[in-house]
Amino acid sequence: MPDWLVHENLKGAVIIETMLYTAIGLMVFALAIWIMNKVVPFSLRKEIEEDQNTSLGIIIGSVIIGIALIISAILK
Repeated sequence: MPDWLVHENLKGAVIIETMLYTAIGLMVFALAIWIMNKVVPFSLRKEIEEDQNTSLGIIIGSVIIGIALIISAILK
């Protein structure tokens, strides 16, 4: 077995928990983007890609950062 797998801080349970929390976080992000797509009266993809709406990109980025802060606070 490689030395990095034997380290006392890197146990199988920790790896599984990390993978589980990552999957949950990605699902929450996907759900948030899906909800934003359903709530706004226009196409997010069209506004950002075709119309180059920078302010909408900043707002979506802010929402993603906010969700990341909430998820990190829950995991502490």
